[in-house]
Amino acid sequence: MSPITGKVVAITGASSGIGEATARLMAERGAAVVLGARRRDRLEELARDINDHDGRAIACAVDVTRREDLERLVDRAVTEFGRLDVLVGNAGISKIGPVADLDVDGWSAMIDVNVRGVLHGIAAALPVFRRQGRGHLVTTVSTAGLKITPTMAVYAGTKNAVRTIMEGLRQESTDGVLRTTSISPGYVSTELADSIDDPVVRRDIRKNMAEFALPPGAVARAVAFAVEQPDDVEIGDITIRPTTQA
Repeated sequence: MSPITGKVVAITGASSGIGEATARLMAERGAAVVLGARRRDRLEELARDINDHDGRAIACAVDVTRREDLERLVDRAVTEFGRLDVLVGNAGISKIGPVADLDVDGWSAMIDVNVRGVLHGIAAALPVFRRQGRGHLVTTVSTAGLKITPTMAVYAGTKNAVRTIMEGLRQESTDGVLRTTSISPGYVSTELADSIDDPVVRRDIRKNMAEFALPPGAVARAVAFAVEQPDDVEIGDITIRPTTQA
């Protein structure tokens, strides 16, 4: 029996890509999954498919920029399954391009989703974890924050902000109640490029994805590795990228 069996895992950005792959893998390994994203139709289809294959899943429409939506996601987990063991903060957007383009609206959107969305998840889940005496926050960051490149400065800034928040929270939470994990994927074949407005940058990102990107399931397995560790073991950071990525 998998160490994940019986856990309750809520996932944001669950309607596609890494979030969807994580939901499927967690369900296959015996977890009950609570699926959060903005696209309700995609969530409900995914939940039906998981349930049809003997898994346990419920869908909950979530916009991570709204604190009340994250509270509702966590409440659904507790109401339906009795607890919440893991919150996977995976929702993210990439309004990337040169800083000189002055895409102030795009910057604000990334801050709202990539940073504030994670904080909303922490605010919703942490009180539940404290009451239970156990809990695990897993957050998707990015290798963009490890190797700074042109056109990704602000995007990388949002991801490094989250990395800093997670490390600070880890240091504040050494009483054995909370585990934190930051997953930094490189190129992964997802729909993330769809949120890029700059047509040249979008084309280049899609080209790289087509040529050497990892399948989302590779990142899902990294998430599962962190989650399945014993409660006294914390996997703080995982970097996962294609072997051919520079």
